[in-house]
Amino acid sequence: MKSLSDNIEEYIKGLLKVNNTIKIQRNKLADKFNCVPSQINYVLQTRFSFEKGYIIESYRGGNGYIKVTKIRLNINQNIINRLYNMIGDYINQKQAFSLIERLFEEEIISFSEKLLLEAMVNRDSIGLSLPTRDSVRARLLKNVLQTLLRVKR
Repeated sequence: MKSLSDNIEEYIKGLLKVNNTIKIQRNKLADKFNCVPSQINYVLQTRFSFEKGYIIESYRGGNGYIKVTKIRLNINQNIINRLYNMIGDYINQKQAFSLIERLFEEEIISFSEKLLLEAMVNRDSIGLSLPTRDSVRARLLKNVLQTLLRVKR
C-alpha cells in the first residue's frame, strides 16, 4: 500500500508530465490529500530536490504558491561537469542511487543499465569501509558519466 508521501509525489509527477513547470498552492494540495501543509513541504524537500532533477521556488503572500520545475537532462560536457561537481570526491549509496534513477527517468540509460549501475555502486559490491567506499563509488560514477558522454552523443 502506498504511503501518503508516495501518493503526493505521484500526483505532482503526473502534473509535471503534462508541463515541465507547475504552480501549486500548498494549502489546496494539503486539502486534496487531507493532510497538513507541512506534509507537502516534506514531500517537496525529500522527493523533488535539485539532485533529483527539480527546482523548487516558493512565492509568499496571500495567493502564494510553490513553483516546481523539472530539469531536463541532455548529456553534454556542461552537464557532465555539473554532475562531476555534484558527486565530488565522495558519494554515498543513497545519493548514487538518486543520480542513477535520474539518468533512467531522463531516458539516458535503460532499465537494465540502471540495475547494473546500482549493483556496481552498492556498498556490498564495493566491499570497502568508509570513507574509501564512497571515494571509490564517486570515481566509478564519474567514469560511467564520461563513457555516457562518448556513447550518447
